[in-house]
Amino acid sequence: MRAVIQRINGAEITINGGETRKVGEGLVVFICAMEGDTDAQADFLVQKVCGLRVFKDENDKMNRSLEDIKGDILIVSNITLSADMKHGRRPDFSRSASPSEALRLYNYFVEQVKNQAIGKVCTGEFGAHMHVSVENDGPVNIIIDTERIGK
Repeated sequence: MRAVIQRINGAEITINGGETRKVGEGLVVFICAMEGDTDAQADFLVQKVCGLRVFKDENDKMNRSLEDIKGDILIVSNITLSADMKHGRRPDFSRSASPSEALRLYNYFVEQVKNQAIGKVCTGEFGAHMHVSVENDGPVNIIIDTERIGK
């Protein structure tokens, strides 16, 4: 699985031009399931995301996690994270998981995050057109690719 994680002061997502969902201080996670990914990669990613020490402590050091601050999280499916740009200028998304498996892993990831001791959990809608407004803090952006780190 691939994820781009952003530390935020707040964010909101509008789905298909209608419903808007909002979160406060915490993280936005853009996530993509890749071909061959399993629940094990999703479980690993849940622990990494919720335990990622990117929030400042009393000494102004990035030493606290989403769990520590009981921060919010916005989780957004994002197939474009699977883009392969080895050839030409048009992104190739053929390494992404099939739509049904990607949806299953996305939902599994979301449910596992909801089981963590954190704040509010909001999501986008898989396959929908979404507008995401993010107030980055830092900015702090972390990329995790479970394949690259051998998980």
